[in-house]
Amino acid sequence: MTEKKRIRLSDVIAPGFYPVHRSLAGKRHTHYWLKGGRGSGKSSYISIEIILGIMADENANAVVLRKVAANLKDSVLAQLLWAVQALGVTEEWESKVSPMEMIYKRTGQKIIFKGADQPRKIKSSKFLHGYAKYIWYEEVDEFQGMEEIRTINQSLMRGGDYFAVFYSYNPPKSLKSWVNQEALAERPDKLLHHSTYLQMPKEWLGEQFFLEAEYTKERNEEAYRHEYLGEAVGAGGEVFHNLVFRQITAEEIAGFDRVARGLDWGYAADPLHYTVNHYDSARRRLYLFYEIHKTGMSNRLLAEEIRKEGPGQQRIVCDSAEPKSIAELQEYGLMAVPAKKGPDSVAYGMKWLQDLEEIVIDPVRCPHTAREFGGYALEEDGQGGWKARYPDRDNHSIDAVRYSREEDMRRIRVR
Repeated sequence: MTEKKRIRLSDVIAPGFYPVHRSLAGKRHTHYWLKGGRGSGKSSYISIEIILGIMADENANAVVLRKVAANLKDSVLAQLLWAVQALGVTEEWESKVSPMEMIYKRTGQKIIFKGADQPRKIKSSKFLHGYAKYIWYEEVDEFQGMEEIRTINQSLMRGGDYFAVFYSYNPPKSLKSWVNQEALAERPDKLLHHSTYLQMPKEWLGEQFFLEAEYTKERNEEAYRHEYLGEAVGAGGEVFHNLVFRQITAEEIAGFDRVARGLDWGYAADPLHYTVNHYDSARRRLYLFYEIHKTGMSNRLLAEEIRKEGPGQQRIVCDSAEPKSIAELQEYGLMAVPAKKGPDSVAYGMKWLQDLEEIVIDPVRCPHTAREFGGYALEEDGQGGWKARYPDRDNHSIDAVRYSREEDMRRIRVR
């Protein structure tokens, strides 16, 4: 910014977004997932960064997307016009509606707006100079899923040495939503950021906004958590409400003294799942920190992978439905034993897991475990309710954990 504008970053970027700003400045990440509730400032922040970024780099352009093109004008276009005004550079930009675009007058750099309901137009996005350094998916949860987004990214992420892709959204209620599941998927070039209105300067939102939020909190706490705090509170059928997704450090793992291992066999196209976890019985917390999750793996290769984890002669409780496979693992030198199960073992095991204070899952070490536990839900009965039985699908990690902890469950039964 020129000095005559007298615009400081603190005037337009809320403190909660400083870590994201530093990451962008240092080109530390490529994919920026910004989630939050009402008034969290995520869209305002992204619009500021795009305008600043284009004005600082003459090769930078931007593509801004909504799922439906008709929603562009009153959302992202209006947001970016606000940004140039907030930065005091309105006179340096030109905007058009047909085709919808914003042009930096000094260089001709552009921000173009596209709807994903017109995929051919996205593929034809070209710039006279530079490349699409910035890509912004506003309300990304409206898109069909990551396959659709990957296709768009593959078309746009060409010709440059650094890209910043923004994904902004209010988390859907259901943990099974693809965007909530994708948030759990870790990759080294991704930054996940969660903001709320509580991190915004009060004068930016106004007193009335905070009064409305407090009123909602008093009348309907679940609605408040979802709408204002941006939490995936669940759509009603989720089985586990005690999940905590966070990094489990090497220091923590070194101190674990109640470690158990379990194995659920794969069948045909189903993956096998091997789990290693620790149970803190005093605090009733279960820590899931290691997994093997693969399809079509032979027992020989499985044994090799298990030995890499280094259990030595540690007990591995396996699904008893495969006695030949258990015997084969024993031949490979592993202490594999069959799960005892029982007529009500599934229901009892699920209840035991649900009653824990916390099930802590490291989504980096155990991405498949995080996905399955987070997305596991009862099936709808077609009458506004839920079927009583637990669905037997997408539960390989859950079954493996149940087998690994059957002795802890049996102790409680005996008491």
